[in-house]
Amino acid sequence: MNQKNGKNSLGLDKCFGDLENPIELFKIWFSEAEKKEINDPNALALATSGSDNQPSVRMVLLKGINEKGFVFYTNFSSNKGKDLKDNNKASMCFHWKSIRRQVRITGNVEIVSDTEADNYFASRPYKNKIGAWASSQSSVMKKRENFLENVKKMEKKYPETSKVPRPPHWSGWRLIPEQIEFWLDGEGRIHERLLYKKIKNNWLKELLYP
Repeated sequence: MNQKNGKNSLGLDKCFGDLENPIELFKIWFSEAEKKEINDPNALALATSGSDNQPSVRMVLLKGINEKGFVFYTNFSSNKGKDLKDNNKASMCFHWKSIRRQVRITGNVEIVSDTEADNYFASRPYKNKIGAWASSQSSVMKKRENFLENVKKMEKKYPETSKVPRPPHWSGWRLIPEQIEFWLDGEGRIHERLLYKKIKNNWLKELLYP
């Protein structure tokens, strides 16, 4: 790090650091977002594409991160669940307005283990667990009352908070990154961009024009 001018060895702002592993850099940036972002710093735009090649994007929440990848949970029968079963390629985008930074991640997804999914599901609030059973996510709903009735049925079936099992149709996906791009807002749109590309088991760093 060049401490004299506050830049790293690539000439980028010091917030990029000089890390060889982008996962570690993401954790640092995410920690900053947790301190300053007003709501849901773990919110991300998830882009998928199914067998029809039609891109689709929606907001989901990051629920786990380790050296292998980034985890989120959903109903397998949802539109995104169907997309990912047909096409395991996906992209994520985190945009933190509070710190004027963005992270884009692309790669392939895999289903998390049953143990990992069970452990996370057990940690969820009671209402969230019941909702996972009551909702046929992304399916057409004739009346909202039908959904609310399903909620009541599930509450009667599973009245105890700690004894709601994970639905077989509900689990997690892990995005295993092949590329991770870090973006920092710059005055006059002179932004700073750093791209990490996975080459076999190593990460290659490249600077991108804004």
